[in-house]
Amino acid sequence: MFSGEMLWSLPGLLVAIVFHEYAHARMAHELGDPTPAYTGRLTLNPLAHLDPIGLLMLWLFRFGWAKPVQVNPYNFRDARRGMLLVSVAGPGMNLILAFVALLFLRLPFADLHPAISRIVWWIMMYNVWLALFNLIPVPPLDGSKVLASLLPPYRRDIIAFLEQYGFLILIALIVSGIVWRILNPLAHFILGLFDLLVGLLLWPF
Repeated sequence: MFSGEMLWSLPGLLVAIVFHEYAHARMAHELGDPTPAYTGRLTLNPLAHLDPIGLLMLWLFRFGWAKPVQVNPYNFRDARRGMLLVSVAGPGMNLILAFVALLFLRLPFADLHPAISRIVWWIMMYNVWLALFNLIPVPPLDGSKVLASLLPPYRRDIIAFLEQYGFLILIALIVSGIVWRILNPLAHFILGLFDLLVGLLLWPF
């Protein structure tokens, strides 16, 4: 049975997913790859980025997917650096949005309706969770591409292993609950750090 809280959380999930995928596309475009523009991903239109089943899974079970942004690293001046920047762009955007949402909630002159407050709170939470989850260095998540960009070429065996068994590893981490036991404390740490920064920004007020 759906609750009101689930309805408040849906806009937060949509914002987190759409901006995450758009950030990947925009970074690739800025680095010289026209592929995201050719495939219609250089937009904030949710229909361009959402997979209906993946969205439903994320909403109900906190594990799902969006349409991956296709990029061609051969269009980058430096393929390894380009893939690193494209990979971190999505989680980076999520962390920025989480910070902005927290700042909005803490503004002393923002008299928010309780429903708006809940929506903004979920925007903050989903963006933190999505950023951290995607930085897990297991395919098909962004963290695996970050790892591949940072590892020396002679350690391609690690990437080959993860590409072969990554999905099974990821499912095991989720089903066992290990992933949430790791990510939830990290999320609270990051939000605590953001709260400190927001407090410093708003100190004169």
